[in-house]
Order: sequence, then structure tokens, then C-alpha cells
Amino acid sequence: MDDAPPTTPRGPYLRSAHPWRAAGYLAGSALTGIPTLLALVLLATAGAALAPVAIGLPLLALLGLAGIPAAAVERRRLRLVHRPRHPHLDPTATPHRTPAEPGLLAWAGLRFREQATWRELAHAVLHGFLLWWVDLVAVAALLGLPLLLLTTPLQLALSADGEVKVVKLWLVASYPAACAVAAAGAVLLPALLYPLGAFAGARAALTRAFLAPRERELRGLLAEVTRSRARLVDAFEAERRRIERDLHDGAQQRLVALTMTLGLARLDAPPGPLADQLAAAHDEAGKVLGELRELIHGIHPRVLADYGLTGALADVAERSAVPVDTDLAAGLPRLPESVEAAAYFGVCEALANIGKHSGAARAAVTARHTGAALLIDVRDDGRGGADPAAGSGLTGLADRIAVLDGTLTITSPPGGPTVLSLEIPCPVSTPTRSP
Repeated sequence: MDDAPPTTPRGPYLRSAHPWRAAGYLAGSALTGIPTLLALVLLATAGAALAPVAIGLPLLALLGLAGIPAAAVERRRLRLVHRPRHPHLDPTATPHRTPAEPGLLAWAGLRFREQATWRELAHAVLHGFLLWWVDLVAVAALLGLPLLLLTTPLQLALSADGEVKVVKLWLVASYPAACAVAAAGAVLLPALLYPLGAFAGARAALTRAFLAPRERELRGLLAEVTRSRARLVDAFEAERRRIERDLHDGAQQRLVALTMTLGLARLDAPPGPLADQLAAAHDEAGKVLGELRELIHGIHPRVLADYGLTGALADVAERSAVPVDTDLAAGLPRLPESVEAAAYFGVCEALANIGKHSGAARAAVTARHTGAALLIDVRDDGRGGADPAAGSGLTGLADRIAVLDGTLTITSPPGGPTVLSLEIPCPVSTPTRSP
């Protein structure tokens, strides 16, 4: 990462906001350094004094965690001067993981085990006792000095005895001399803005060295995000099953009863307008019932829950608009529900695209489980040239499979054949076969 001022011509850099952001970053160091210093001293003193009694131990524990809020503030301050070469990489992100269990004890236990907590405490000690002093000295020398020279005429005008001693070194008693000193300050100011920006960049690099997440911590955070997405997928599948069950056991049963009642009323009604209206209502209720059954099947097919992936894939192959040959490896084992759902809807999407876009006369579905992963291939003899980015629904399917650490691959040269391959890791220790 590069936080030093750019090596561009003098004008563009001076016209940018970087010099003043650097000055604000360094000057604001005291606003965080002084409270950090006071907190560290108070916690250390009180904890050491009260260590013989029980109350001293919590204070010493708070001392160990004192770097966390200080580091959070410093990460926000880094945004004043942080200029990453790749904007999507943010070294100012927190390195801390989310506790697996709620509660203060789980949070504190995790924080004490993380190396980032102790790096943040070390930075807080360094910042509180040293760094903010150095930052103020740098701002005073590189920015305060030229500004003080620029204000020499104003100081002379406000002086009671008609003379002013510039930076305690030169005595100025006339306005021509004061204007000359101000001109020197005007020349010195832009020249010193460059080392000011360079110092701010070096200072930010030092802070990042303490506070930026390490590669191992980033991998842990990525794994945590992946697990979180997998939990969301499981929750989504559970909600789909609940909706399917409510529709199947509630609205569908009421529609069945309504259809039967209309059918009986139609049989009992004498020929005439009333019988015709009952017949129309009976037919309409039957159509609504059929549409509801299709909707329920699309939300979460009952065959998938009852007979597993083997039965569900055989069912979707039978209902396909294009004839489908299936090779299901003599029955697949029962897999996690999220895996079975992703594979099922992947095959449904592939067969729907074949029927709509490929012009194929025949398709084939092959599925097998290797013991470590589920492998599914959907092949057709259509015209080929399939583009997943053309709104075919495969992009969302790829994202859904990626949540399970799986991959979706499409091979579709012009003229065909088109092959869609799914691979989803799912080790199965007990190879229980689907009915």
C-alpha cells in the first residue's frame, strides 16, 4: 500500500486535499493519544493498587482489552491518509472474529486469545506515551512554522511596543521587514507540505503494521463469512420447507375440499344457469388447485424430502419438456438438505434452459457421489453457445453453489454440445442410499 504523497508535479499535489488531510491526521493524534494515555495509566495504577483485592483483577483485564477501542478509532483516522492501490483491499478492516456464542464472557475469551488484541494494546501504549507527541512536533515544525511566518505583519500590527520577535529568533520592527518574513513563509509553506505528507504516510504505515489484519486472520475472517453464508442458506431452506408445508397442509387442503363441495353441488343442481355457474366455478377451482400444486412443488418439492435427490432428479427428468436420459449411479446417498436443494434446483434450471433456448432433441443427467463430493453433469445436443451472463438464471445458481464451496462450470461451444457441471463438496461417512 502507498500512503506517501504522490510523486506528481508540484501543482496537482498542492491543489489536492492530501496535504490538509495529512495535517488533520497528525494534529488529531493528540485527541486520541491523550485519552489513551490517561486510560492506560489509570487502569494500570488502579489495577496494581487493588490487585490484592478482587476488584483489581477486572481492572487489569480491562487494561488488556484497552487497545481494542483505541484501535477502532485509529482505523477510522487512517481513512484520512489511506490510499490503497487496490480500493477493494482494505487493510483498515478489523482483524477480530465474531464469537460463536453470545455473551460478554465468550467475547472476552475470544479477544484474549487473539494476537490482534495484544498488537492493539502495544500500539495503544506506543501511541499514548510517544506517537502523539511526535505527531504534534511534526505539525508544529512543518506547518506551524510557515504559518507563523505568514502572520508576521498581523503580529506586528497587534504588538503594543511596535516590534515582534519572530519564532524567538529575529526581531522585526518595520512593516517592510514583516512583509519580507511573510513572503518567506509563503515560499516555505508549500515546500514543507511535501515532507508533512510523507511523514503522515510513514506514520499511517506504522499504525497499519500494528492494526492491519494478518493473512492468517484474513483467512479466518473469510472462513467465518463462508460459514455465515452457509447458515443463511440453511435458514432459507428451512423457511422454504415451512412455507411448502403450510401451503400443502393448509391452503391446498381447503382448495381440495372446496373443489369437492363444488363438484357435489354441481351434481345435485338441476340443469340450467345455476348448474352452468357451478360447473364453471368447479373447473376454475380445479385450475387454481393445479397451479397451487405447481407452486408448492417449485418452493420445495415433497419428493426431495421424501425420496432424496435420486427420486427428485428422476421426477424432474420425467416432467422435462425435452426427453431426458438419467444415470443416477444406482441411487445417491442422503446428503445435507442444503446440498440436495442446490443440486435439485440446479438441474431444474438447466433442464428449463434446455427446453427454452437450446433447441435440443435430447438431454442427459448424470449424478454420482465420490465419497467427498457430489458431481452432476447435465448434457444436451442443442445448438450450443450458451452464455451464463445473458439472464439465464445460472448466475444466481452459481452464487448459491459457491456458498457451499461448490463450483458450476458450463462448456458450450457453438454447435454444441452444452455441458453444465456441478461439483459440491459434501463428505458422507455413512452412505445411506436414497429410496
